[in-house]
Amino acid sequence: MENAEPISLFKEWMEEARRAGSVDPTAMSLATVDAQGRPAVRMVLLKGVDERGFVFYTNLESPKVADLKAHPRAALCFHWAQSERQVRVDGPVEPVTDVEADAYFASRARLSQLGAWASKQSQPMEGYWELEKAVAATALRFAVGSVPRPPHWSGFRVRPEKIEFWHQKPFRHHQRFVYTRAGESWKHQWLFP
Repeated sequence: MENAEPISLFKEWMEEARRAGSVDPTAMSLATVDAQGRPAVRMVLLKGVDERGFVFYTNLESPKVADLKAHPRAALCFHWAQSERQVRVDGPVEPVTDVEADAYFASRARLSQLGAWASKQSQPMEGYWELEKAVAATALRFAVGSVPRPPHWSGFRVRPEKIEFWHQKPFRHHQRFVYTRAGESWKHQWLFP
């Protein structure tokens, strides 16, 4: 394990989690800090990973984006109970390009595209019917043809500076090791569990 490149190793572990029956191996907790230093964590879905980083998409008017504007760093945590593994990621955050956001948005199911237009993410509403009404109005607006990406919807890339791997073992003799960015390469270090 110690000679493996961390992004490749992450992909292997995620695929093993999928094969082990994880309901959604792309589910990850995203931790941010707001302008007052208050932490927040929520679940989001990983939509891409490569040597540049870990990508997720969201409404640009959401609290998480306000946090990222105040402090453009984030921490991620993947926990795959079925394969008894966890991966933590930490690093600065940058917006994805418009080309990347457009391509991903175009790949989404039509109802998800309509939902991105209709939802005022995290804003109060009178009842669930208000969302249903907004989705119906949006469906009428884009009744024919493709649905363009809303101007208030895009993605972010967490550029990892640190990736920690944890594998559960009996008697708390867990395997735990971390990769830390060292220029264009990675430094590997085993950790006590």
